[in-house]
Amino acid sequence: MQKLFLLVLLASFSVAAAQSKCENGIRGILHEQTAAWNRGDIPAFMNGYWQHDSLMFIGKNGIVYGWQQTLDNYKKNYPSPDAMGKLSFDIIKVDKLSSKYYSVIGKWMLVRSIGDVSGHFSLLFKKINGQWKIVSDHSS
Repeated sequence: MQKLFLLVLLASFSVAAAQSKCENGIRGILHEQTAAWNRGDIPAFMNGYWQHDSLMFIGKNGIVYGWQQTLDNYKKNYPSPDAMGKLSFDIIKVDKLSSKYYSVIGKWMLVRSIGDVSGHFSLLFKKINGQWKIVSDHSS
């Protein structure tokens, strides 16, 4: 009976460790995105996204498909350091959906000299070729 308990305990620790490793990786991507944004590097910020035509970004103007179009929109909407401001994320919830998918819900904030803005987001991360990438971003 003791051996069975120890096996169950060890199995639960290994599952928790794998989940936290994935979650920590996803949180690391969001941290890297924040750092890239705050130094004015939109292309580096985009490293967290799936570089594919099927990337989906949903914002106030509707749905945009594709990594390049998303990059172009960021550059158009945030043309200067004043427009970009300083970004921060408040992660509200990270959920494992499967071994290949995670959902992240949070709040974004931009502190800017031209006026602060904020909103919420939901991200769908997918493990692609061993790396976590945002495949869908709904930001409001």
